[in-house]
Amino acid sequence: MLKVAIVGASGYTGLELIRILYSHPEAAVTCLTSEQSAGRRISDVFSTLRGRCDLVLENLEPVRVAEKADVIFTALPHKAAMEVVPTFLELGKLVIDLSADYRLSDPEVYGAWYEPHLNPGNLKKAVYGLPEIRRSKIEGAKLVANPGCYPTSIILAMAPLLKEALIHPQSIIADSASGVTGAGRSAKVESLYCEVNEGFKAYGVGGVHRHTPEIEQELSLLADEKVTVTFTPHLVPMDRGILSTVYAAPKNEMKTADLVELYERFYSGEPFVRVLPQGSLPSTAFVRGSNFCDIAPLVDARTGRIIVISAIDNLVKGASGQAVQNMNIACGLPETMALEGLALFP
Repeated sequence: MLKVAIVGASGYTGLELIRILYSHPEAAVTCLTSEQSAGRRISDVFSTLRGRCDLVLENLEPVRVAEKADVIFTALPHKAAMEVVPTFLELGKLVIDLSADYRLSDPEVYGAWYEPHLNPGNLKKAVYGLPEIRRSKIEGAKLVANPGCYPTSIILAMAPLLKEALIHPQSIIADSASGVTGAGRSAKVESLYCEVNEGFKAYGVGGVHRHTPEIEQELSLLADEKVTVTFTPHLVPMDRGILSTVYAAPKNEMKTADLVELYERFYSGEPFVRVLPQGSLPSTAFVRGSNFCDIAPLVDARTGRIIVISAIDNLVKGASGQAVQNMNIACGLPETMALEGLALFP
């Protein structure tokens, strides 16, 4: 039985990790930390856990946390994660980091979008944790950088086309819409009910959103050339979910049926990617609470442009579910363990 610690357990991704791991037959949550809620039971912070997980939240003391766990999920903001991850690694723990601190392989790129990295040497040790693309490297890894939610939806949408060199890489445009939980649980004016309800808005417009370099890094590796994308995120007045609509110009004329066949072949055997049949389109409603990514590729017959639509739950496949998927792979467990639940609908 794996002993698991969740560092930063009082946020939405922390709660989702607890929810998923509660049904994991080979893992037990043994330690939870929260700087703001230390001393309280997690079930007092999230009543949904009452009677199922009543652990007391602790202050973050890395050595003490490591003594209680084999696997450590760091669900912390950027910078806070890289302050403690080196200690966990030195103590021989498997770390799955849900922050942005280890997703970018180039410390200069990280510094340009965030701030100077405190331990750039560990960037080379980190494995980008998108199983459908990096499964073999995740196996046996000690530091897994869990992908961001927007990048997960966009990379999975574009991977087959870039890997097969079927599109002009510089033509990619991605419009993504996310539920409000993507902004985290801390109090922010822009996340208040009256600010969000009955509204739909773009933000981080003009190539300034911090997920942009992560998307470009991974798409460039798939294309084997530098890729620059136009990425515009949007905020939707719903709790959870991401719908990405990604556009690209094909190198040669293509038909929707050929695209569907390509995607079915590329993702054949992948337990959490569902390629929809021609004529069906993804909806966040059909992946809510699940670890699935639904994808539909098609061709705009009038313009010849390729359109790929993907839907994920930003807290599951976009965060905590994918993190557990990475833990399963890294520890040699069945990849789907504790993740086979269906979406909540309606």
